[in-house]
Amino acid sequence: MRKTIAAGIVAGFALAAGFVAPASAISDTTADLYVFHGIPDLPVDVWVNGEVKVPNFQPGTFAGPLDLPAGDYEVVLTAVGDPITEPALEATLPLEANKSYTAAAFLDAAGEPTAKLFTNDVAATNAGEGRITVRHTAAAPAVDILANGAVAFANVVNGAEGTTNLAVGTITAAVALAGTTESVIEGPVEIKDGVLTIAYAWGSAEAGNLALAAQEITVGHTAPGGVPSGTAGYAAERDAMMQAMWIVGIAALLAAASVGVVVARRGREAKIES
Repeated sequence: MRKTIAAGIVAGFALAAGFVAPASAISDTTADLYVFHGIPDLPVDVWVNGEVKVPNFQPGTFAGPLDLPAGDYEVVLTAVGDPITEPALEATLPLEANKSYTAAAFLDAAGEPTAKLFTNDVAATNAGEGRITVRHTAAAPAVDILANGAVAFANVVNGAEGTTNLAVGTITAAVALAGTTESVIEGPVEIKDGVLTIAYAWGSAEAGNLALAAQEITVGHTAPGGVPSGTAGYAAERDAMMQAMWIVGIAALLAAASVGVVVARRGREAKIES
């Protein structure tokens, strides 16, 4: 596979906050497919069923949604300009109707290219709430998630994810290598009304280019059952509690990963989780 991962890049907070997807267009016959490129230093062309759908796809960015009929799709990543016969990574993605997916290409814990098909929770939220999903797609054996500098939960492995709903507001998140307290990724994450925000930790700890990318999908919200009571300072008073709650909610759901996507590198098939 053609790739160069430059050592010595300073680790920092790189939030791809500009990617806001429209409301889901899924139906009883179609699915939405987004693609996240989390392999550092490897611009690629993305092929779907033999056609280039996303040319010159840059690391740390998103594409989609592609509104596709339900079925199996052959997705191939090649170095920009390479023919489909020279894949850097390829996968068969089984898409079910009325679902939203993100196909993520990233580095596994050992630093090898891999892929995973994540299912996005696009159910409507309650009024005044948004949804946060955190996905560990970085080349690191495990990470700790910190809130306000303290470890909230530890030893989150590569490929794991978790989701929870939160009141609208801004939370502070940080990621550190497991067993340490010095953050390698840190920054605010905004919870928006009726929006699914998906944060990806990606890059390589060894190469020093860990970063955070955020994907936003508008999911809408249900009609409120009533008007919340309280004063104008109600949301502010809940900030500290919310910062803890989203971490706990994600930790409780980390075991909910599914399996089934098959990846081949340069024609050699290998199993990946979905």
